[in-house]
Amino acid sequence: MSGIEERGFALVPSAIPADERRRLLDGIATQIPPDSARGGTRLRTAAVPAVRAVASGSTMQAVATSVLGAAAFPVRAIYFDKNASANWKVAWHQDLTIAVRARVDRDGFGPWSVKAGVPHVQPPVDVLKRMVSVRLHLDDCTASNGPLRVIPRSHTSGRLSASDIAATLARAAEHVCTARAGDLLVFRPLLLHSSSAAAEPGHRRVLHIEYAYEPLPGGLEWFEQCA
Repeated sequence: MSGIEERGFALVPSAIPADERRRLLDGIATQIPPDSARGGTRLRTAAVPAVRAVASGSTMQAVATSVLGAAAFPVRAIYFDKNASANWKVAWHQDLTIAVRARVDRDGFGPWSVKAGVPHVQPPVDVLKRMVSVRLHLDDCTASNGPLRVIPRSHTSGRLSASDIAATLARAAEHVCTARAGDLLVFRPLLLHSSSAAAEPGHRRVLHIEYAYEPLPGGLEWFEQCA
């Protein structure tokens, strides 16, 4: 895919049509009530049939395959809804952890944590380099409603310490990832990214799917593999 290897991210415009997005939102609503108090949390949704259909059998899968190869499969789905009652911000970071089905101590994997009852671990950098994230925008994402901000090419520097991140931010210019509903934002987990609170909060719904193309080693298993 053009741009993804050099810059670490790419935008695929008008990728998912409105009728497919509506079916997806209807499916999510069966598990997550619209405008609920939990609407802004990061909810795992791989068990929702509509999410599995979009992640495994649509343009999103084709985009992941174009980056990772024909063996690509989704390993985690997360639904975001940044809105007036859940208007969070996220500091500059890399996506360094993966969710697994059970803790299995292996060299190079750690530290461990538990989020919402699910084991998470930082894998070796090579595992992260062989992954890609694809975000489907379900609403228009403007500069004023808390879009993702990224540092182009920062994914090439491996795992960054806090001081490395500060040094990178001091010398590099950010890119603001605005998008229209139906666009896909594709990026590498090691890309430095952040998100500010929305200045004009409305719904900014996103389905975030992470893809890999090989099993984890040493008895570890992806938590939400949707092969």
